[in-house]
Amino acid sequence: MKENAMPAKPIRHIALIDVNNFYVSCERVFNPKLAGKPVVVLSNNDGCAVARSNEVKALGVAMGAPWFKLKDLAQQHGIIGLSSNYALYADMSNRVMSILREYSPDQEVYSIDESFLDLTAFQRLDLVNYGQHMRKRIFKWTGLPVCVGIASTKTLAKLANRCAKKIPAFNSVCNFNTMPPDVLDELLGQLDVGDIWGVGRNLAPKLQALGFNTVLDLKRANPERLRQQFSVVMEKTVRELNGTVCIELEDITPAKKQIISSRSFGHTVSDYNSLAQSITLYMSTAAEKLRKQKSYAGSVHVNIRTSPFKPDDPFYSNAITIPVLSPTDDTRRLVNIALWALKKIYKPNYNYAKAGVMLSEIVSIDGVQIDLFSASQPSPKSSALMSAMDNINRKMGKESIKLASEGFSRPWKMKQGNKSPSYTTKWSEIPSVL
Repeated sequence: MKENAMPAKPIRHIALIDVNNFYVSCERVFNPKLAGKPVVVLSNNDGCAVARSNEVKALGVAMGAPWFKLKDLAQQHGIIGLSSNYALYADMSNRVMSILREYSPDQEVYSIDESFLDLTAFQRLDLVNYGQHMRKRIFKWTGLPVCVGIASTKTLAKLANRCAKKIPAFNSVCNFNTMPPDVLDELLGQLDVGDIWGVGRNLAPKLQALGFNTVLDLKRANPERLRQQFSVVMEKTVRELNGTVCIELEDITPAKKQIISSRSFGHTVSDYNSLAQSITLYMSTAAEKLRKQKSYAGSVHVNIRTSPFKPDDPFYSNAITIPVLSPTDDTRRLVNIALWALKKIYKPNYNYAKAGVMLSEIVSIDGVQIDLFSASQPSPKSSALMSAMDNINRKMGKESIKLASEGFSRPWKMKQGNKSPSYTTKWSEIPSVL
């Protein structure tokens, strides 16, 4: 080697682990009778299909298809529609992420069903076997099927994961790093440019119009020129396709700058009390998320609206944002502000279909600027009370302790006509084996 030659950079080994058809798979774990059956999981108020089994996809049902339009098809083919069971899905996700944490200390939980692991420190191992081991353990301990894609960048790892899922020869684990360059290019030439992470449906037509039809086409593109035509994100995508790491793993999920809690009602409401109950519930949920990321909120936004799809009902929509003079994470203070805001925009004699809240101007607890002239200051007693409430709800179940203004009957709550039990989060609904 020449004296001035730079040593080659070591190849990174980034793995993306993805749970196959996560929502449907969670339902099938606890109800084996659903295996092989056409199943859809529905959005809030049992509105649209947000997850489809392979059997449903084969029938041509599109993502987001309204459930009421599928009734005839469902009856004809026996499609089973299930209400979303968010508590179950969140708990199963936590179990998978906990298992994956044992395979690498460098983990980024990317979404509820996806996680990146940096396996570079384990490159002395056969990483395909390593991936098979984690896949089998996850299935044994949770019953969930996963696929593993390994490559030198996150963008390539996403594509490797797709190949692991779609190509049976890989047996659910695909490692791009072990492929000769010509073999890898041949494989990338078979993948549509829309399969690339960050491209999707919106940018794919524009790239195709420029002659970039496959992943390989984009890989061979000039990154600087594409940056001028699109953005720096596209430049990073091209570089990542060529093995240059531009998107690092985020070991710590960055704190959210906004926290939104919003739902459509199961049926319309017109009275103030029902709206106040919903706003209290949504703000309690948002405040809990705020405390979880150790932040304070500096403004509260409240919005209400009637349904735009009912021409016979008069339409009304309004929103208001209220600054919080002394930023806080106290549910009681935030609810009081939200209810004061609701009174400002509420109008009687309207059939409201949706309400929501948003916390903004979020800052870290350590970086909060205190207003010396405000009567409301952060209190140690407030912090202790909120911490105790969160701990009790975490241990004893959601809403074990709540504000009375959340209400109890909640006639406005969203429809969940065919929701499976909370198999893993409620003692009374844990499945029993006789």
